[in-house]
Amino acid sequence: MMPSSSVAGRHATDPPLHILVVRNDKLGDFMLAWPALACLKAGAPEARISVLVPSYTAPIARLCPWIDEVILDPGDAAGKEEQRKLLARLRSERFTAMLTLFSTPRIGWLGWRAGIPHRLAPATKWAQLFYNHRIVQRRSRSAKPEYQYNIELAEALLKALGRQPRPCPSPPYWPLAHEEVKAQRQAICSELDLDDTYPWLFLHAGSGGSAVNLSPTQYTELAIRVDSRLAEEEIRPHWLLTAGPGEEPAAHELSAQLSAAGLQARVLPPRQGLGDFALTLAVADLFIAGSTGPLHIAGCMDIATAGFYPAHRSATPLRWQTCNRAEHRLAFSPADDSDERNMASISMASAAERIVHLLLSHNFRQASP
Repeated sequence: MMPSSSVAGRHATDPPLHILVVRNDKLGDFMLAWPALACLKAGAPEARISVLVPSYTAPIARLCPWIDEVILDPGDAAGKEEQRKLLARLRSERFTAMLTLFSTPRIGWLGWRAGIPHRLAPATKWAQLFYNHRIVQRRSRSAKPEYQYNIELAEALLKALGRQPRPCPSPPYWPLAHEEVKAQRQAICSELDLDDTYPWLFLHAGSGGSAVNLSPTQYTELAIRVDSRLAEEEIRPHWLLTAGPGEEPAAHELSAQLSAAGLQARVLPPRQGLGDFALTLAVADLFIAGSTGPLHIAGCMDIATAGFYPAHRSATPLRWQTCNRAEHRLAFSPADDSDERNMASISMASAAERIVHLLLSHNFRQASP
């Protein structure tokens, strides 16, 4: 339960709120924190929002419209000197509050040692002892999407700070100007000699080792089925295959297989860092992937997504749902009567039909007859 302590008695002359939000693990987890960050900005527009993130996700954090400052977390394995520097930095910032979306003992201890007055986190494990505001969520039951759990925590913090939460902004949680997306699309048109009148279907077959995924054979079958069905509608999409570090050879092999089957397939060339890669995804008409960081980047941009998930209780399609609009979102997982990690039980024929229906229902680009 949350203590009644709050700062409801703040005066107009008090310094603005300065809130530290911690989500210092994987890319997909961080992208699902953006709705909570948007919620904080909506409820306290004048607040300064800082985030504590690892160097890996920092380039994305610097592009987030809801973040004012990025602080790098050296991680659990960093030496004592690096940990002391981080503690000194947190103390110097004089934060009003800390919101930890995924709590660990080290982070809880840092917030307590830094003297942050209001510290809120899920009431899980013994790390909760470092927090004076705790929310019981039981996320392992996967009763709602991860980003909804995060929004609940953000709203609880606003209430603890004497603020009334306002309606959270609706998707996209990563809003980009139309002209910016148009410029990105024109640049890729020139780079890869693509036709801008065709749909661009992005396919990310890698998983970064973080989630059970479809096999290359399944992705090949899926793409061929989708392409064949679109051809019946006189639509010839471009397939752009993306890859994470170390996944490029597999992406090139998949591209060769699709090209041999008559599909217009290309591998997206390496980008200038993670931020540039993320902005490139804004040009996609559809993004297909397993439950990975890139899928959640696309979801944050409200791009149409087709995600493939295991049926494990802690990794269900509901729990790790993308945060785009419902009508832009498809999710596939093993049948209830099959092994929860047996991705081979997912019907590619059925998935292809649903993907094509999504594309056609949104009147995506197609070549003139």
